[in-house]
Amino acid sequence: MTRSLKLALLALSFCTVAGAATTMEKEGVLRDATGRTLYLFAKDEAGKSNCVDACLAKWPAFMAAADAQPAGDLTLVTRNDGSKQWALKGKPLYYFAGDGTVGDTKGDGLGGVWSVVRSNATAPAKSGSYSY
Repeated sequence: MTRSLKLALLALSFCTVAGAATTMEKEGVLRDATGRTLYLFAKDEAGKSNCVDACLAKWPAFMAAADAQPAGDLTLVTRNDGSKQWALKGKPLYYFAGDGTVGDTKGDGLGGVWSVVRSNATAPAKSGSYSY
C-alpha cells in the first residue's frame, strides 16, 4: 500500500462517526468513549469549524451521526459539507493524528492554538502561528 493511501486510511479511521457521543473525563482531560483525547482549536468560532482541508488531515473532527442529538454540554455544529461534528458548548471538538496511543496529549499547545479540553481550563488565545 502506498504511503499516501496509508495516511488517508489512518485519517479516515480517526473520523469516528458517533450516533450518541459518549465522553469521559480522565485525569482532568475530556476523552471520547475509547479514551482518545479531544481538542479545541482557538481559531474556531462558536458553532463553526474553521479547520478544513489540510488542517483536517492532522486534526480529524470528532464526527457525529446525522441524527445525533445534543446532550448537556455536548452540542453539534454543522460543517461546511453538511456533516455533523460534536462540540463542547458550541466549540467543535477534534482529535490529533499525532496521538499514537490512547491517552496521548501530544497536540496540546501546538502553535498556541490547539488545546486538550481540561475540566479547569479554557481554549488557548487566537494568537500564535501554526501551519497545518
